[in-house]
Amino acid sequence: MSPRRARRADESPKGPIRPAGIDRVEEAADGDWVVRTVTGGSADRPYRCPGCDQSIRPGMPHIVSWPHWAGGEEERRHWHTACWRNRLNRGPGRTRY
Repeated sequence: MSPRRARRADESPKGPIRPAGIDRVEEAADGDWVVRTVTGGSADRPYRCPGCDQSIRPGMPHIVSWPHWAGGEEERRHWHTACWRNRLNRGPGRTRY
């Protein structure tokens, strides 16, 4: 058997694992956002991604975000993970949602 590097329980080959369903606050040029990672197993219906206007199929891991202010959870949106990361690169004329 070849030796392998031992990994900590909170690491994956792609980096540290973030627990799903735990909210975190992200600060960006477009404001502060509460962000939650949704696992594929807990996504039970389709959603429309505001970044690409395509469907997020049931069972697909994705991001849920809302503005970090009182009442911001009423503006909660479901995003593809890549669309969320690239939201600041969208062209002119596109709104926040």
